[in-house]
Amino acid sequence: MNLAQLQTKLIDAARKNPPGDQVPYAFEKRIMARLAAVPRFDEWAQWVRSWWYGAAVCAAVALCLSVWSFAPDDEQELAANFSQDLEQTILPADDADSTW
Repeated sequence: MNLAQLQTKLIDAARKNPPGDQVPYAFEKRIMARLAAVPRFDEWAQWVRSWWYGAAVCAAVALCLSVWSFAPDDEQELAANFSQDLEQTILPADDADSTW
């Protein structure tokens, strides 16, 4: 179908049916102004926001791990006897039964 012919038919049909009184004055201009006023999606802002959230999460994890590492240990005896345990593990007592 010819686009020019279709356009003339549509314009003729629109002229035969004028808009009713239900449509407020300058309605299309208000709608177009609102559409133009909508802020454009900024990709860089989304990336920066996600990087800041990631940095905050990493800082929180690092803070929690550092607090956990400096917390006093209830099992102080294990640290005191570490050298003795290590020596017994590496150099076991001479047993006549144990042969390699």
